[in-house]
Amino acid sequence: MNNTTMPAAVSDLGGFAPWHPGFREMGVYCLIILTLILLLLFLTRWLGERKPTRVKLEPYECGMIPAGDARFAYPAPFYLVAIFFLVFDVEGAFIFSWSIAFERLGWQGWLQICFFIGILLASLLYLWKKGGLEWGRSTRTR
Repeated sequence: MNNTTMPAAVSDLGGFAPWHPGFREMGVYCLIILTLILLLLFLTRWLGERKPTRVKLEPYECGMIPAGDARFAYPAPFYLVAIFFLVFDVEGAFIFSWSIAFERLGWQGWLQICFFIGILLASLLYLWKKGGLEWGRSTRTR
């Protein structure tokens, strides 16, 4: 293949070379932003007034005087609800995206989403059988 017919930014493999004009502008832009951020951080550190007092070093709790330890041990059901929310939220996002394109996906897409829902239902049944949904005190021994 003759290199005179191809633009200078296109390599023989069909990709863009690192010296493509778009990369140069993006690099200059990132350099300007990084310089500006570092300059602002330096100026705030250099010009800012720092007089730490006991009141300034206390944690701020929405205008209330802090009482007790801030570290609170969350119970296990809190984390279970959070994990269930994430799992079913992601499942809902996948099913919603499938429903948008269900006509283009056809029967193959329908079978794939059924398989996906089946795996999730099987894992939910397994979790139910193992007692993962029982959040009260357990009477049976494990």
